[in-house]
Amino acid sequence: MSPSFILHLAVTWMLVGLIWVIQILAYPQFLRVGSAEFKSFDFAHCFRIGLIIAPLLFVEITTAAWLLYAGQRSSLFVISIGLIPLIWLCTAVFQAPIHLRLMRGFDARLIHRLILTNWIRTLAWTARGILVSLSFP
Repeated sequence: MSPSFILHLAVTWMLVGLIWVIQILAYPQFLRVGSAEFKSFDFAHCFRIGLIIAPLLFVEITTAAWLLYAGQRSSLFVISIGLIPLIWLCTAVFQAPIHLRLMRGFDARLIHRLILTNWIRTLAWTARGILVSLSFP
């Protein structure tokens, strides 16, 4: 296995782990934060998660592009790459706007929507991890 593939595989699984922690632990906890603290809580969550996820996303997309350039064309790998725009689109269409609205204050209905729509990213990243793992011998 090439070092680029190992890095890509590792970062993909880091993102899989992170999205499951967000889905199962972080987002449901939003329902337990008091209304008075909620604005600062949501902002802090977005800021701190961003510090973790931004470099990982950069490495994920950069190594994916490099592997494609280097000739990795297995169908499973190409399908896994196709899930990246789905994940980013879901973030742009659902999660980011919901977080912006939540920064105005607690809204249980919005938090439930955040949790529900985040399943798209959770399942897509999990599928990516599996597909990337199966892409290389």
